Amino acid sequence: MSAPLLRGFPPVVDEHARVLILGSFPSPQSLGAGQYYGNPRNAFWAITAELFGFDAAAPYEKRLAALQSAGVALWDVVGACRRAGSADSAIEPKSVVVNDFGELFARYPAITRVYFNGAKAAELYRRLAEADKRIHYRRLPSTSPAHAVRPGVKLAAWREILPS
Repeated sequence: MSAPLLRGFPPVVDEHARVLILGSFPSPQSLGAGQYYGNPRNAFWAITAELFGFDAAAPYEKRLAALQSAGVALWDVVGACRRAGSADSAIEPKSVVVNDFGELFARYPAITRVYFNGAKAAELYRRLAEADKRIHYRRLPSTSPAHAVRPGVKLAAWREILPS
């Protein structure tokens, strides 16, 4: 018996978005909470709060609003898949349904930079989605607690998403 088909979240995006941060697929904790980066040990909210000047402990809707007011959109490469466990490596490759980036970029043409939250998101996008030539793509270190690096290393790398 295979794992049930899991569905990810819709994009958090509006017409002000200039930057898109792409994860691979929500963790079981995130899916259970109904929130992007719902694992409290994931560094995503601490890093983005530091970069954009909001409270990482604020209610989820306020954190999303803070990112949107900074021109940042969130989504995942994978829209649906089967996964036994929480690791990206547990995603069943034949079950993957990629999100429709052609439609997203057509609808939100101000997005010109895409940052991948980790290697798996970048690899899945490269393999399954079509790159848009007008967009700058860059992989950043994963904010997942499974990706352990010295304190400050992730934050330093993520500073790249700030407007120049």
